[in-house]
Amino acid sequence: MSQQKAALRANGFTFKQFFVAHDRCAMKVGTDGVLLGAWAPVAGVRRVLDIGSGSGLIALMLAQRNDASVAVDAVELDADAAQQAQENCAESPWADRLTVYQQDICQYAEQSGKRYSLIVSNPPYFEAGSACASPQRAAARYTDTLDHQTLLSCAEQLICEDGFFCVVLPADVGNRFLEMATARGWFLRYRTDIADNETRPPNRMLLALAPHAGEQFLDSMVIRGPDQRYSEAHCSLTRDFYLFR
Repeated sequence: MSQQKAALRANGFTFKQFFVAHDRCAMKVGTDGVLLGAWAPVAGVRRVLDIGSGSGLIALMLAQRNDASVAVDAVELDADAAQQAQENCAESPWADRLTVYQQDICQYAEQSGKRYSLIVSNPPYFEAGSACASPQRAAARYTDTLDHQTLLSCAEQLICEDGFFCVVLPADVGNRFLEMATARGWFLRYRTDIADNETRPPNRMLLALAPHAGEQFLDSMVIRGPDQRYSEAHCSLTRDFYLFR
């Protein structure tokens, strides 16, 4: 591998079918995004939207998981991250059905006129507090740039009647988000509580909400087993993406 290619790979993450550069993104490729991209229900999906796409990771994962008829749109406010997401998507096997918009999601929801059968978001979840290294990282982490009520409102404008809106959040924040969503008329359909290992309580959750009531599916998963190896459930979920699973 050339020095130039080696340097590029050091600034990103290699998956089985695509590479994600993230050196110009405030939030790097991480466990939360991979879990959401691998977990979100895709049966019968017709069009996908990734809100706050960052590097484009989740959009790319969902393009991989869906067939060639499914278009995937990604909306990212930060100009540098949006540009990098565009480049990552253009280099992927699904460039012809991935579109990245550098835009505020509120403006996009008002102007796009589109409806989606699957909307995903790895949203900001910290309330404004200690300073971040950059304004871009603060925007990605703190809800003062995209609070959860606004996120839910945008999803309501963009979701199909039979669609799902999926998020990944820390456990305490996720419980509050679920209460907020339920009060707005959303219905919980899928929930997976995630723990780092069997000795610790769940510290994050995956939620799939829908505009209409239906059967609920609730479960839990540990990332690592007693031997600190990745659990079979985690390996099964992420096998199509991680290189060494």
